[in-house]
Amino acid sequence: MAFSAADVKNLREMTGAGMRDCKKALTASDGDMDGAIKFLREKGLAAAAKKATRIAAEGMVVTAVSEDKSAAAIVEVNSETDFVAKNEKFVVFAENIAKLVLENDPADVDALKALTYPGSELDVAAMLNEMVLTIGENIQIRRFARLTGGTIETYIHMGGKVGVIAQFELEGVCPCNEDFKEASHDLCMQVAAVAPQYVSSDCIPEAVLAEEKEIQLNKAREENAKAAKPKPEAVIEKMIAGRLNKFYEEVCLLQQKFVKDDEITVAKMLQNVSAKVGGKIELKSFIRYEKGEGIEKKKDDIAAEVAAMTQK
Repeated sequence: MAFSAADVKNLREMTGAGMRDCKKALTASDGDMDGAIKFLREKGLAAAAKKATRIAAEGMVVTAVSEDKSAAAIVEVNSETDFVAKNEKFVVFAENIAKLVLENDPADVDALKALTYPGSELDVAAMLNEMVLTIGENIQIRRFARLTGGTIETYIHMGGKVGVIAQFELEGVCPCNEDFKEASHDLCMQVAAVAPQYVSSDCIPEAVLAEEKEIQLNKAREENAKAAKPKPEAVIEKMIAGRLNKFYEEVCLLQQKFVKDDEITVAKMLQNVSAKVGGKIELKSFIRYEKGEGIEKKKDDIAAEVAAMTQK
C-alpha cells in the first residue's frame, strides 16, 4: 500500500516521532497507519509526545542581530534540565531558531514551527521532534520577539539565563562609536540585572498607574489613621506624588539610578554620553527575557511519595 506526504505528516503529529522514522515505519508497514504506529512503539521511537507533557523550565535565552544592527530577535527555548541546555546540539538549535525569527518575522510560534529549519528539508516542528528523540528530554520553543529600526544592542547573561535587546535612536552618532557602544552595553546589563518593566513613566499603561495610585493612597490613609496627629486629606493626596516617584524609580529604566554611578539616573547617563559624542542617544524600547520565568517548576515531595506508597 502506498503512502503520501500527508500520511507521514499525520503519523508524525500522532506519535511525535521524527519524519525519517515515520517514513521508515510506513514503509515497513506497507502504508498501514496502525502498523506504522506499532512499529514506532516497538522501536521506542514514539516517545516525543509523552515527553512533551514534562515540565521544561530550564533551557536558554538567545539573541540574533542583523549585520547593520537595525533588527534583532530574542528567543527562549526550554529544556527539562540545565545539563541539556549546555548540550552543543541544543545550543545550535536555539541559535538557529533565533536566526529564523530575525530573518522571517513569523507571526507566532506555530508560524515559526512551519518554517524550514536551516540546512535541512525538515520544518522546525519536525526538527524539534528530532531533538526530543535524540536528546531524550522535552524541548519547547516558548516565546520570541523581534525589534526593527534604529540601532539595536543585545546582551546575554550567564550563558542564556537572561537575554536583553535594546533599541536606540541615534542622531549625529555612529553606531560604531566606542562611547555609545559602552553606554548601550551598560544599559543592557542594567536591564538584565534590575529587570525594569518600562522605558519611562510615560510608557506605563493608565490602568497600571491608576492601580498603583490607589494602592499608595490606601496605604497613606491607613498610616494617617494611626498617626498621633492625622493630616488633612488634601495633604495625603500630595504625598502620593512622592510615593509614585519611588515607584517610577523601581519599574522605569530611565528613572532608575545608574548601576555604575548611583549619583545619576540612566536618563542622565544617556544625556552625558550624548553631550560627550556631540549627538543624541535616545532609548526607544527594550525586551528582557529570563529563562523559565513564570513557569511553575515541579517540586518533588519525597515524604508525600513515601506516604502514598505505604498506603497502597
